[in-house]
Amino acid sequence: MRLDRALDRYLRHVSVERGLSEHTVSAYRRDLAGYLDWLREQGVGDTGDVTPALVEGFVAERAAADPAPAASSLARLQSSVRGWHRFLVREGIDEADPAGRLRPPKQPRRLPKALTVDQVERLLDAAGPAPAPDDREAAAAAGADSIVPLRDRALLELLYATGARVSEAVQLDVDDVTHGDVVRVRGKGGKERIVPVGSYARAALEAYLTRSRPELSRRGRATPRLFLGARGAPLSRQSAWTVIQRAAERAQLTAHVSPHTLRHSFATHLLQGGADVRVVQELLGHASVATTQIYTHVSVDALRDVYATSHPRAR
Repeated sequence: MRLDRALDRYLRHVSVERGLSEHTVSAYRRDLAGYLDWLREQGVGDTGDVTPALVEGFVAERAAADPAPAASSLARLQSSVRGWHRFLVREGIDEADPAGRLRPPKQPRRLPKALTVDQVERLLDAAGPAPAPDDREAAAAAGADSIVPLRDRALLELLYATGARVSEAVQLDVDDVTHGDVVRVRGKGGKERIVPVGSYARAALEAYLTRSRPELSRRGRATPRLFLGARGAPLSRQSAWTVIQRAAERAQLTAHVSPHTLRHSFATHLLQGGADVRVVQELLGHASVATTQIYTHVSVDALRDVYATSHPRAR
């Protein structure tokens, strides 16, 4: 099958049949477009002409690039190539898998960086005002200046309260947070999970829904999305990232704060508080507990530090 046609078919498969997110599909498209361009440079125009030597040559050339790609980027590239060729064999388009013996590079084990509880509180306070009692006079006095800060506070409170990915948070609809003290989150592959929400996040959401979202909604077309931008359109993942970055700057947090930082902090603080790792796995939406167990190393490090500074014969 011609390269372009095979790529289009695969992208439809991962988007429609597997239900992967637009962000993930775009990453596959970028990786495989570069791979196909390289194959054409080698004189290959059909998927059946790709050999193991060609696949290995492509990976070796990318690995030797200057500057060298990160191990995670190279691993993702290899995963894209392997997934595409596996699909072609499974669909009966090609007889052999030229990427079958490709092995991903070994990546260094990195512990996720989590904020302390105090740092999280500073970040939340910097995002926007804490929800005040439902006082109409107070809300009117706050005026338009509180509209965006209320949204920002609700967004960050929700991220820390649920451990949701930013991509999951911006895909939430209003109906997903109207089930009492739980939120319905749709994760990777369209898998749905129910996550409890604490009183702080619930109060921030209620303040946003009653005082901020109606005004934002009037500025754009009607949409069921929970979080809206300043012009009334659904808040994008990139805009949510900007919200977090600006809050971190106002909070004067020197540590790098990314959209995943609150998710890491959520998991770490739960485990430090005594939560079972399998419960945290369910809350995070991890398919395997092995993915969640990386956070137990963070907790063990914290325990070791406390022991070293507290026990009279620790040193």
